[in-house]
Amino acid sequence: MQTVRKLIRIDSVVIVEGKYDKITLENIIDATIIPTDGFGIYKDRQKRELIKRLSEKNGAVIITDSDNAGMQIRSYIKSFCDCQKLINVYLPQISGKERRKASPSKQGLLGLEGMNEEIIVCALKKHGVPFSGEKKAVKITKTDLFSVGLSGCENSSQKRQDFLEFSGLPSGLSSGAFLDALNSLFTLESFYAEVEKWRRQQAKN
Repeated sequence: MQTVRKLIRIDSVVIVEGKYDKITLENIIDATIIPTDGFGIYKDRQKRELIKRLSEKNGAVIITDSDNAGMQIRSYIKSFCDCQKLINVYLPQISGKERRKASPSKQGLLGLEGMNEEIIVCALKKHGVPFSGEKKAVKITKTDLFSVGLSGCENSSQKRQDFLEFSGLPSGLSSGAFLDALNSLFTLESFYAEVEKWRRQQAKN
């Protein structure tokens, strides 16, 4: 019989540098994880607005690599988010390289993707990241979006934009970012309640 892996639930949005960092964390925690795509965050206004909006509700956890680039990205995120709602998680400086890379980083340090679960969980606890339990939350899915007309239906694209504006989220989010945002802001039940509020407003207009 296959054992179901229990993930650590974190309500705060978790910010990492790259997609491989996100993949690593998805095997350890149940949270909304947003990669900055390295220095791509500097040019991505939409992603900055999304991070700021999501951090306003439950705060944000920043986990970047322990090299100079990681520290620079961390500092930049702090410039547009409320510092009182940020938790900085600093990873230990461990020499080495990730398996997928042909050579180590410029400073020869392991990044988040190269660290094991024990090291990552220890770092989260050390820096006071609050866990809300190991029970995996019921997430909003594409099926739920379809059921309320926000995906795969006539005028669904325009409806998504209207709903984003109603919910105070950045316009033009990709489908993946849209789901990430919804799962960070709402439970499945509260999402359907928000949709009903939005529909009532639409009916008045």
